[in-house]
Amino acid sequence: MTTTHTPRTPGAEGHHDDVVYKICPTNAWVEALRSGELFPSPDDIRDGFVHLSAKSQVRNTLARHYAGETDLMLLSVAVAKLPTGTLHWEKSHRGQEFPHLYGALAVSSVLEATPLGASVAGFELPEGF
Repeated sequence: MTTTHTPRTPGAEGHHDDVVYKICPTNAWVEALRSGELFPSPDDIRDGFVHLSAKSQVRNTLARHYAGETDLMLLSVAVAKLPTGTLHWEKSHRGQEFPHLYGALAVSSVLEATPLGASVAGFELPEGF
């Protein structure tokens, strides 16, 4: 995946999200609770940052990257709890800006961890998505 690395400050280009989201396997979250931080996924390691989504992007991220998977968690991450300067909004190869975390995702920055149930129609997301 090729990205254009253009750091964005909160509020720039309309980005002022207080919460961003990480999708991960349940076993990765369980391990994070033990270690204090979420181990990067293979895609995160390959690309050099932790892939996150804005609330409006979660459904499409699930459909595009997690179709057919089960036993996933949706982590609600407080932007204010991330280390200063580590969150950047960057354009993906499709031109949409996504939040990318350049650093570890600490358990202490996660506000809520919600199991995502899979159904025939896709994933069952919490109310409001």
